[in-house]
Amino acid sequence: MKVLYDYQIFTAQKFGGISRYFVELMRGIDAVDGITYSLDVFGNINYYLPNSNLRQFNFAEKLKKYPRKAHKILHKNRAVIESQLNGDVDVFHPTYFDPYFIESLKKPLVITVHDMTYENLPEFFPPGDPTAYQKRLLINKADKIIAISRQTKDDILKYYGIADDRIEVVYHGIDLTDDIFHEEVEGIPKEYILYVGSRYGYKNFSLFIRAFGILARRHPNLKLVLAGGPLEIAEKEHLYRHHVLDRTVQIAATDNQLNTLYKNALYFVYPSMYEGFGLPILEAFKNECPILLSDASCFPEIAEDAAVYFETEELDSLVERMEYLLMHPDYRLDLIKKGRKQLQRYSLDDCVDKTIDVYQKLI
Repeated sequence: MKVLYDYQIFTAQKFGGISRYFVELMRGIDAVDGITYSLDVFGNINYYLPNSNLRQFNFAEKLKKYPRKAHKILHKNRAVIESQLNGDVDVFHPTYFDPYFIESLKKPLVITVHDMTYENLPEFFPPGDPTAYQKRLLINKADKIIAISRQTKDDILKYYGIADDRIEVVYHGIDLTDDIFHEEVEGIPKEYILYVGSRYGYKNFSLFIRAFGILARRHPNLKLVLAGGPLEIAEKEHLYRHHVLDRTVQIAATDNQLNTLYKNALYFVYPSMYEGFGLPILEAFKNECPILLSDASCFPEIAEDAAVYFETEELDSLVERMEYLLMHPDYRLDLIKKGRKQLQRYSLDDCVDKTIDVYQKLI
């Protein structure tokens, strides 16, 4: 069996859970007999892809031939996929939702729906964003849909009313081996709460900062570490207004540095209003970091009793849970133990095997 993947996420995303998911999936397939894949990417910008053994077009070649002409890069990628699409492949699994192939595809189509945020929280996205529309086209076209949680499957059924048996729930996985690499992080505070990832809109970062501002007044030595991109000017102003700008450390961490940040944090807060799965939960579990989550979307499904929950949009609830975790180290240790156990549900090998099973059902 041969699976064809496309370029989409690797020319759009330098870092992120979706590109990492596909790279890990392909690495898993490398270790399984009887299945191969094809992936060509012209103009790859992705951090995870160059570290794998995937065949790619050369990025320097792109710069020579098509300087500042992104549309030609897109055309080249599409032409390569279209030349392979109905050839010697058994299943096509695009990496995002552009339906450029929809009229010509004759092979079985599998898509992965990572979340239904656009459908649940449209107010947080620009009115011209085509993602929800493109996703709907592919959901209606796909022979099989992989949902990464039961919550995601339920939301697909809620909004699109398709047949239940077209959707397979396959949880994300993580390497469960004991090999965890930690890299020194310069300037890491002694006592800090950790926030990881994007900070816009539905991520609920503003509420979290309001809560941290209240907590910081009670605990003068407490700091906040933000693992992610640089702070923008409006974010700095928000931190300043809540008197925590000088208590905040922003770190663009490598994977190994992120492990260190999880390992040394008092706890990790993930306040998002909606997620399809929440890979940082598994990262925190693996690095023995206690977790505080909103009680929204898939979080109770994924973490179960191995995390603490607050009412998603309630400031008082968030402050109370943050204070409780801060003042009860024995409870944090109990969460770490539960996290180790919960992590065993999310084997990367299991994710790969179940995804291959989805492909095989179409052959």
